[in-house]
Amino acid sequence: MVTREAPGHEAGVRRERTTTPAGAAPGGAAAALAPVLRALIGADAPVRVTFWDGSAHGPEDAVGTLAIHTPDALRRIVWAPGELGVARAFVAGDLSVDGDIFEVLTALRDAAPGELRAVDPRTMVATARAALRLGALGTPLPPPPEEARPAGRIHSPTRDARAISHHYDVGNDFYELVLGPSWTYSCARFVTPATTLEEAQAAKYELICRKLGLDDRPGARLLDVGCGWGSMAIHAARNHGAQVVGIALSHEQVDKAKERVRAAGLQDSVEIRYQDYRDLGGEQFDAISSIGMFEHVGTARTAQYFTTLRDLLVPGGRLLNHAISSPGGSRLGSRTFIGRYVFPDGELIDVGQVVLAMERAGFEVRDVESLREHYSRTLHCWVANLEARWDEAVALVGRARADIWRLYMAASAIGFDDGGIAVHQVLGVVPDATGASGMPRTRGDWD
Repeated sequence: MVTREAPGHEAGVRRERTTTPAGAAPGGAAAALAPVLRALIGADAPVRVTFWDGSAHGPEDAVGTLAIHTPDALRRIVWAPGELGVARAFVAGDLSVDGDIFEVLTALRDAAPGELRAVDPRTMVATARAALRLGALGTPLPPPPEEARPAGRIHSPTRDARAISHHYDVGNDFYELVLGPSWTYSCARFVTPATTLEEAQAAKYELICRKLGLDDRPGARLLDVGCGWGSMAIHAARNHGAQVVGIALSHEQVDKAKERVRAAGLQDSVEIRYQDYRDLGGEQFDAISSIGMFEHVGTARTAQYFTTLRDLLVPGGRLLNHAISSPGGSRLGSRTFIGRYVFPDGELIDVGQVVLAMERAGFEVRDVESLREHYSRTLHCWVANLEARWDEAVALVGRARADIWRLYMAASAIGFDDGGIAVHQVLGVVPDATGASGMPRTRGDWD
């Protein structure tokens, strides 16, 4: 995705225009598709749409531009109506976004009458007719190679491994570019307005360590489920003397995590494994952290997940589940941009259901904390990192994947801003036979 300066704003009334270059067919693509555009993105969207024939639709003082480069964009949308067709056009490079990505997406969100995946049938008929007139209606195009279609029973170990690999095994150099030196792919905690991303990630890990009581129990055995590149494991071992086992299903993450553990001189304290949580058994831990992994578990496996982790804890043991949530729950469907190109099979589960599932598994839930606004700022930092080194990112993973990551992170930030999604830390404890929890009297100890 190419970033350009967004057109300036002039005082006065926004003027919507449909323009056609000299020598083009009367009205061009813009005129043919104007009714469809109004249905899809709203009549008042402050976004300009330009077409392959030089025609354009929308206000001249737009916050940004949707550039439709080839008729193939229209062809993809006709054959895959709604969000999936638009996503394929975007990933294939038939459609791009010019201008400030946050401003453009916010404008589209505010102006659109409904979600793309719920396109009215009459709108799609009109789109097909317009595509026919423009010579853009042909046989279906193959989806971009970046599209994920995991096979097998959903949330089976094999399919989960493939889905996780699709997202995380795209190159450690790329993730380092986006995430920065903290090597952390989850919500940071910005204690002050001046806190840097790296400081905020360390603050998040420290908060989790304190919630788990690691600061009071040097040598405690910690399991980090979905350990990523090992940052939580390294923090807990280095700062609190924890003995840590980290598990993940990304070969590239596991390899890098082992390398970072060796570089930190913590081989005697931290063990990193390529392992599924369902294969853990016969081991006991004092604490478990699950940070940014629960989104891959799925509703159908939630009870098994928490029961498995409960059985791994000693009496008095604690679990901290840090996960993105959605009011009412939300499955990232196979016809969505996120579901096909970012997190195949991902599910965002209502925090209330998380609490209930943990209680049913035998946990006493002691604390629930939302970090929603912190995640928006985290994502803004990641997008800034990506944009600052755009050419390098494209060289590492290709234009399509760099576009995908930039769009999904920016859109997610907007979702956290408006409350459509959130992120919660839920802390549970396994009381001992007498009912003692070992929990501090107040949250003050965590500060």
